[in-house]
Amino acid sequence: MERPADAFKTISEVAEDLDLPQHVLRFWETRFSQIKPMKRGGGRRYYRPDDVELLRSIRHLLYGEGYTIRGVQRILKEQGAKAIIALVREGAVRPVVQSSAQPLARIEPSLSDDDTGDFAEGYDEAPVRPHSVAAGLSSADIAALQGVLAELAECERLLSAARA
Repeated sequence: MERPADAFKTISEVAEDLDLPQHVLRFWETRFSQIKPMKRGGGRRYYRPDDVELLRSIRHLLYGEGYTIRGVQRILKEQGAKAIIALVREGAVRPVVQSSAQPLARIEPSLSDDDTGDFAEGYDEAPVRPHSVAAGLSSADIAALQGVLAELAECERLLSAARA
């Protein structure tokens, strides 16, 4: 007998449905206050259909669009959970973020053949060149990595400023 679509789901059912480990769902509960599964005796979690849709939307933004957890938190704060769910359902590529903070510049990795960089010190091998890595990555993966690279550059800038 098949359960109705509006039935509550256990964490194992949601994890299987979203192709995520259960510990990721529990971690997301600590990072996104909008995720509030109902808890029964013994701490068993039961997710409402709206919770599952929000989790699906968060998963899409994190893994499909390359957002960071902080970026998704900002979007949820500014637009709300229902707006994010609707955007993902409609197939919108990127939510519009209204923020006073300046966006990080897009950073393109550029390693020349004679550039080993500071990170290569103490290693026997030269750093991996972007063209050798990019061949096996999807455009979403590359976009996500570029976002991480931009965040690292910002961290480096903040550390340099703190040291000065």
